[in-house]
Formats: sequence, C-alpha cells, structure tokens
Amino acid sequence: MTMAKKTAIIIGAGPGGLTAAYELLEKSEVIPHIYEKDRIVGGISRTITYKGNRMDIGGHRFFSKSDTVMDWWQNLMPMQSRPSKDDLLMKRDVILNKSRQSADPEKTDDVLLSRTRLSRIYYLRSFFDYPVSLSLKTLVNLGPLRVIKIGFSYLKTCLLPKRKEKNLEDFFINRFGKELYKTFFKDYTEKVWGVPCTEIDPEWGAQRIKGLSIMKAVKHAFGSLFKGKRKKIDQKDVETSLIGHFLYPKLGPGQLWEKVAEIVKNKGGELTMGQEVVKILTDGKSVTGVEVRDSSSGKVSSHKGDYFISTMPVKELIESLDADIPEDVRRIARGLRYRDFITVGVLAGKLKINNESKSLGFKHRLLDNWIYIQERDVKIGRLQIFNNWSPYMVKDYENTMWLGLEYFADEGDELWNMKKEDFFDFAVSELVKIGILDKDDVIDGTVEKVEKAYPSYFGTYSEFATLRNFLDGFTNLYLIGRNGMHRYNNQDHSMLTAIRAVEDIASGSTDKSKIWDVNAEKEYHENKR
Repeated sequence: MTMAKKTAIIIGAGPGGLTAAYELLEKSEVIPHIYEKDRIVGGISRTITYKGNRMDIGGHRFFSKSDTVMDWWQNLMPMQSRPSKDDLLMKRDVILNKSRQSADPEKTDDVLLSRTRLSRIYYLRSFFDYPVSLSLKTLVNLGPLRVIKIGFSYLKTCLLPKRKEKNLEDFFINRFGKELYKTFFKDYTEKVWGVPCTEIDPEWGAQRIKGLSIMKAVKHAFGSLFKGKRKKIDQKDVETSLIGHFLYPKLGPGQLWEKVAEIVKNKGGELTMGQEVVKILTDGKSVTGVEVRDSSSGKVSSHKGDYFISTMPVKELIESLDADIPEDVRRIARGLRYRDFITVGVLAGKLKINNESKSLGFKHRLLDNWIYIQERDVKIGRLQIFNNWSPYMVKDYENTMWLGLEYFADEGDELWNMKKEDFFDFAVSELVKIGILDKDDVIDGTVEKVEKAYPSYFGTYSEFATLRNFLDGFTNLYLIGRNGMHRYNNQDHSMLTAIRAVEDIASGSTDKSKIWDVNAEKEYHENKR
C-alpha cells in the first residue's frame, strides 16, 4: 500500500496563494487545495477585461530585488524575443503595436515586455517629476516663493537634530523638510489613507520609501547621465522609487497568474473558485480543517488538511477561528483597519493635454504609466494610462486612450456606496475639472471595486505583534501575502512569503520568523504595489 499524500489547504488565489501552490508541487510531496472566494484569480494583481480593453487593478510593475522572484517570473514567461527601443516609450509602443499583425515571435501572448517607467505628479495644473527632482521645470512650476521656502525648510532639516519619528509626518519631514512634505506628500498620503499623517505609523514610510531622500534623488539623476546602455533588468542598488525599467506581461498581470493557476491544476493541485472559508477548525495548537461556503448555493462543506496557508485578512481570520481566543487578541483584530479601492476605467478618443507624444504623431497623449494627482480640489488619487503599460491592453490602441482612475475609500462611505453609473460620471467630471479630458471625448467606461486592498498602519496596528504571536502558535498555520500578514507587501514580497512558507513545510520547521522577515529586512524595503 502507498501512504496517502499530505495536503495543504490554501486560502486565497492571489500571488501568495498561487505561488505557494506552485512551490508545493515543485518542491514537496504535499498536494495543494486552494479555496478562492472570488471568480477570478490574481487577487489585486488580477486583470479585468471590459469590451476588449484590459484593466490592471492598481498597476503592477514586475520588478524585484530578489533574483528568486525575477527568475520565477521569467521561467513562466520569457522576456520578449525582440529587444524594445528604450529611447521613447511611445515610439516603442507603436512598434510593438504594429507587430500584432506581423508574423514574428512576438505574436505569442506568453511574453514579458521590457518597459521604460515614467511616473509624474500632477499639481498646480502642471507636471512634476516623480520622485521630485530639482530640475528647471520643477522650479518654474513651483514659483520662486515656494522654492525659497522649500529650500530653507530642507536646509533647516539638515542642520537641526532629527525629529523623533512618532508618526508618518515626522518620517517625511526628517527626509524632505516641512515645506516639501506639505507640498508633495501630505495631501496625497491623506487622500490615500483617509486619516492625517500624524495618525499613521512611521513604519509605513520605512516600508514604502525606505532611504529615499532629496540627496539620493539628485545623485540618481546625475548618475543616470553617465551610465551606459542597460543590458538587463537589474537595479538592486537603485531605490525602488527611482527604477527606470521593469517587466510587464503582455496582457496584464492577471495573465501570469491565470497561467500559474492552470499549471497548478495540471500538476494535480486543486483550485475551487467561489468558495469562502467561513470557519477554521482547530485542536489545541494545530489547525485541523476548514469549513467553506459556496457563493452560489450557500452550501457549507468541511475539508481536512495537514498544513494551512492563509492569505485572508487577519481580521477575518481571527473571526473565523474556532479556538479559545484571548479577549485582547479579539480586540486588536477587530481594531485593524483597511482601505478599499475603486478603479474607474475610462475610454477616451483623446486627452485634452498636448504633451511629449506630439513629436511621434500623437498630439493628445501622455507617455506616463501613471500620474499622481495631488490637486486638492479632487478626490482622484492616481491616473493610470494602460496604453503605456502594454499596447496589447487596449483594443484600439492607435485611436483611443484607456485610462484607470484610482480612488481610495472606506467600505460603506459616500464614495463606496455611490451607484456605479453615478461614480463614473463623477470621476469623468474630476478629470474635466483639472484639465486632463474633455467630456465630449469620453467613449465608454466601467467601475471596479476591491475590498481591503490596503492594510492600514493605524487603528490597533501598533499592537499587531500580539496577534502575530498568537497565530504563530498554531504549528501548521502559515500567514503569507499582504492581507494575510496585514503588511503592505508588494506582489514580489507576497511571493517570497509563500516561498519561505513552503520551505518551512518541506523542512518541518514551525518557526515562522523567515516569513515575517520578508519586507522587514532593511535592505529590502520597497515602494509601490
């Protein structure tokens, strides 16, 4: 007789859950069973298709300082066989777009494109470099009075003792000075999180923009002038906020995760969609099984396992845990807060703004991947331009602009409760208001909402260690991913937590510290999703 293989129940089919399943099949004898409550894989790294146009929820650069992750991606999807031209983003995209009809190797969909990054800030109805540079254009746009105030404020920060960093405002001021913080960081950050910077833990800054400062931005700008042509995507020594190149799946991030899901199923793993884990069963310090509710029928079924990997929000995990839970742990879990996300897809014939694309024959286009909207009279946070992520994301690339307007909300608030058709009209009116778009040029659009997109670094977050210690006490339970760890992990961080969890399972280790070290190591803090 052969012994029955062990099983791992994985909650969630986002980057963390799918990576864990793939790694288990590659590196162990454990069979993964994934339960996903949505009908689409990829988590917030999914790709939504609307009438032939593809929408990336949040914008996901495929870049990592981890060779393991970079190799993992490129093993599944090789980089494009024909090199792109890096001089002008739009020029390259036009070339790629024409290859739709040509008989060359790029006709395959399973390919990672090499992209040139351009992100800017839109403020005072003008464009600023992101990160902010000390260019002549920046100085002109700000005006002499603001420039003088920013300069003296930064000098003061350099000369005086640093503030004790009790909150995110202290973190920003220590690195940029008070005036630059108020100009480019304060309003946008509070737009994202919905609370003052003084209420946000400084750890968020440490994880998202690590060592970035004015001096590092200046050094990077000067250094870039003297570097030769880039031969590969390798930017380990560059602050993540300053990277200039990244990889991107031809049809959006969801394309890669859909491929991983198929591989998992073909290799014997199980993936069941529309299944919400509503109870986690325990016996002492071990998890024994889960109860899962089918979203269509409402039927609840029970499933046993040997290992349990969770990417579900910690708040929900505690609520579903059938165990003796200390009251303090329940209180902290209930006090955890999240920020929800709304993306509005807007299809337009053209934009109102004349920009760099004019020299390429496109008079009313922008070359940015995304734009940080820091105007105080609108609620929109960022603007994505999907044409510039991949030309294959847009059904009619040459004649339309496919935009993603990003909003941050709390489930149940005014923005979240707005009817989709009303929200679409509201979002379009904001772009009209700030001079990006004329209403008559809007062709079509859609609205997508994502719950618990961002775990928040306020509420009871400062007491999170108590939750971690309690949950780590369950020997066969592994928390991974963004919501699974209540940590603002990027896609690659989530993958690394999954890889380390599988290493622990394969080795029999019950020490979860290697998982928690991801995105906590000083040299690995990141910026962006």
